[in-house]
Amino acid sequence: MNFEKLKIKAMLFVIVGMAGLQAQVVVPSTGGNAIGSGGFVNYSVGQVVYTSNIGTNGSVVPGVQQPFEISTVTGLNDVTGRSMICTAYPNPATNVVQLKVDDSINITIQSMRYQLIDMQGKLIKTQKIDMYLTEIVMSSLIPATYFLRITLGNKEIKAFKITKN
Repeated sequence: MNFEKLKIKAMLFVIVGMAGLQAQVVVPSTGGNAIGSGGFVNYSVGQVVYTSNIGTNGSVVPGVQQPFEISTVTGLNDVTGRSMICTAYPNPATNVVQLKVDDSINITIQSMRYQLIDMQGKLIKTQKIDMYLTEIVMSSLIPATYFLRITLGNKEIKAFKITKN
């Protein structure tokens, strides 16, 4: 009987102890990157607790890494006096992305192109858009994030961030 009580108490202790566990949590007020001739540092401001490590060549105060992502999706409103509608689906994609251009817009799609660009800025594929529904084959690409840029002549109309699984 004592063994059963001990077992129950141990389980309750573990459950209550795990409820109080938290990973690193910080809400910094700001952060960024500092670059100099000796290297670079990522920093965050507003962290409550920190330690300092001092060596012969300098010192380091570790912080919490703040991942960030910059993504701009643009649109051009002056093509026909109203917003141009382009859609790309499915996103995330596995093999094929469908690019649909609104056929009610009074422009010639033959002057439109798409560019598929990887995260390093390398142009993967470019092609003229000759139909209102264009199929972009992505089956040969590795799983990653890509940008799909739609242009009309020399003007960028829209850009999509496409995730390939």
